[in-house]
Amino acid sequence: MKILLINPPSENELLGNNPSIIGEERGYNPPLGILYIAGYLEKYTDYDVEVLDTQAEEIGYDRLKGIILSKLPDVVGITAMTFTLIDVIKVINLVKSVHQTAKIVLGGPHVHIYPEETIHIPGVDFLVLGEGEITFKELTENIDDKARLRNIPGLVFKEDGRIINTGARPLNDDLDSLPFPARHMTPIRKYSSLMAKRTPITTMFTSRGCPYRCTFCDRPHLGKSFRARSALNVVDEMEACVKLGIREFLIYDDTFTIDRQRVIEVCNEIIRRKLTIGWDIRARVNNIDKDLLKKLKEANCERIHYGVESGNPEILKILNKGITVDRVRTTFRETKETGISVLAYFMIGCPRETKKEIMETIAFAKELKPDFVHITIFTPFPATEIYKMGLKEGIIKNDFWREFARNPTKGFQPQCWEEHFTREELQELLVYAYKSFYTRPSYILKRLTHIRSIGEFRRMARAGLKVFGMQS
Repeated sequence: MKILLINPPSENELLGNNPSIIGEERGYNPPLGILYIAGYLEKYTDYDVEVLDTQAEEIGYDRLKGIILSKLPDVVGITAMTFTLIDVIKVINLVKSVHQTAKIVLGGPHVHIYPEETIHIPGVDFLVLGEGEITFKELTENIDDKARLRNIPGLVFKEDGRIINTGARPLNDDLDSLPFPARHMTPIRKYSSLMAKRTPITTMFTSRGCPYRCTFCDRPHLGKSFRARSALNVVDEMEACVKLGIREFLIYDDTFTIDRQRVIEVCNEIIRRKLTIGWDIRARVNNIDKDLLKKLKEANCERIHYGVESGNPEILKILNKGITVDRVRTTFRETKETGISVLAYFMIGCPRETKKEIMETIAFAKELKPDFVHITIFTPFPATEIYKMGLKEGIIKNDFWREFARNPTKGFQPQCWEEHFTREELQELLVYAYKSFYTRPSYILKRLTHIRSIGEFRRMARAGLKVFGMQS
């Protein structure tokens, strides 16, 4: 059986009005979801499995058509997110137009939230709900036997006009049992990041699920149960990547530091093996301390991403962040004193937020002096608590995400939280926020003194041109 797993183009991605300055450049993130499935199929089947990352390869639809014709896969698996749904549908139509008998399988957060709407998309044959490795394998092994498929948890398909939803598969508690993502099936050297000191880079998951209850969180398909890989398994993957020529890692866990002892064990294992790597993590300001920061630094953790979101205590309560501005100040100071760089995430246009609170957030970002900030206009994502709140209070006039899921149309624009601002006003404030942070002479001078290579200089220069070219 020939299986082609596709990361679709992003020509029609619903980015709304959130220009990315330090964010993910083209080819930045390897498509870990389909790479986990590819690795699982490669280990446990004899299928002919290929991965096509159209974004990293810069493959448009004309070229993609020729690739499908040359490969004629039996099954095409596609990652579907709500923000990429238009491109997903274009890929489906292209595949079916040149290879009608290919079975189309969609997975990802969108199908988890909107299974009924998604299975009705023309050309879609199956949906894989939640974590997909085992379900995808069992689906392909029984793809022509609908009776058996009804007994495989985690599937949605149609039979005689009826929708069959077999229910969610239990979350996998033994993440060490999963093969590593099949990075060798991708153009490894095309993955890079503005912030990285080395290329190529890769992303990694060392755990799944987040126990916190932020009202804006948009990753329901991984659950709220924190499940972690062992330190040995994590560093084994790092070592395998080093053998591929990868020496920089972004740990993509929602919160890497939930299990303090595991973090220490990961660091000790990196040190014991003398791995010459750099790595980033995502952490919360309230589950990290001086001693843990020192251990991370010893293992050459070079950057920590903190979700601050707002500089106003009341807005933080609405977002249910569970942190205080004083703790943010303390953690940022301690992180920088340890010699670890900091990336801070902020949002503007949150519920109840007026211009006063937005200006507090911008001032707070400059007070904290992180190495990078990533600022976005708050967008209520589907199935989140804050989206439900907006519908209940009438701030969000209609269930626009469900309507889009039922009728995906090009040109759709996600709604922001228009309680005190119009979209245009928030866009102007976003531009102001970026410019006021990144064009400070003190910031520019600091960044110039930290540049270590011509490649890093070029990436910084491109980002700087983005800032200066923003329209207010």
